[in-house]
Amino acid sequence: MLIIFGGLPGSGKTTIARALAQRLSAIHVRVDTIEQAIRASGVADDVGPAGYIVAYGIAGDNLALGRTVIADSVNPLQITRVSWLSVAQAAGVTAVEVEVVCSDEAEHRKRVETRVTDVEGFVKPTWQEVSERAYDEWHGPIVIDTASKTVEAAVDELVVRLNGG
Repeated sequence: MLIIFGGLPGSGKTTIARALAQRLSAIHVRVDTIEQAIRASGVADDVGPAGYIVAYGIAGDNLALGRTVIADSVNPLQITRVSWLSVAQAAGVTAVEVEVVCSDEAEHRKRVETRVTDVEGFVKPTWQEVSERAYDEWHGPIVIDTASKTVEAAVDELVVRLNGG
């Protein structure tokens, strides 16, 4: 299975994606980590679509091995969402899309402004950059609102929904 996460920075998607990966013993593929590694290599400061393209390849390799993969990225555009679905289709596995939101704007802003990076050299976006970011409307994914939900409750809800509940 390919579980495709998306959501604005600070919504809680990486925290939930990691916890779900641990719960399911799944592979966690994080585009932020890949993009920062490309920057750190000195090949490019502006990685463009490279991080996503690398992530698609890593996900595909692990799906081919029969592993469940959790794709963790902002996934802001319809084209990236379609590309993730194509990865699942090529591997012959089920794809499930999960959008993580934080409906409490004050809480979301606090998270963006106070979180510490865990990827060396990665510069987190400002609240202004997050709030002005291009983000296509998404139709049909599972939506998890982290505004008043613990990580454990969000993961429990996802596990139930992934199992058809």
